[in-house]
Amino acid sequence: MTNAHPMEAVVEFIKRINAGNVDALCELMTEDHLFQDALGKRFVGRETLRAGWNMYFQQVADYKIRGENFFTDKNIVAVFGTASGTSKRDGKFSAEGFWEIPAAWKSLVRDGLIAEWCVYAESSVISKKA
Repeated sequence: MTNAHPMEAVVEFIKRINAGNVDALCELMTEDHLFQDALGKRFVGRETLRAGWNMYFQQVADYKIRGENFFTDKNIVAVFGTASGTSKRDGKFSAEGFWEIPAAWKSLVRDGLIAEWCVYAESSVISKKA
């Protein structure tokens, strides 16, 4: 995807997140990829994020991003929509652990790859479900 338009790269990145396919997701990251979570904590490097996404998908079943509005400014793409998933409760996944929240993401695309992925969401709702 090195020649992909920034919007195409972000849409494909979301598809790969929704599929829970960490290896495919990492194929779309730059080597120096920066991820910022909803609390502002930053993680750097494709391999760091490979481990992080693997861990997240083990903790949150069926994590999905639903983008409703997309805005582009050169190589920056903003996405507004919802995030949802099921968090473990007492070490198990159950319907009581399901959550869905409004969320936004900002992405910086470099050479068709995701260089930055920043999450903006109210995460206290999620922690109450866990």
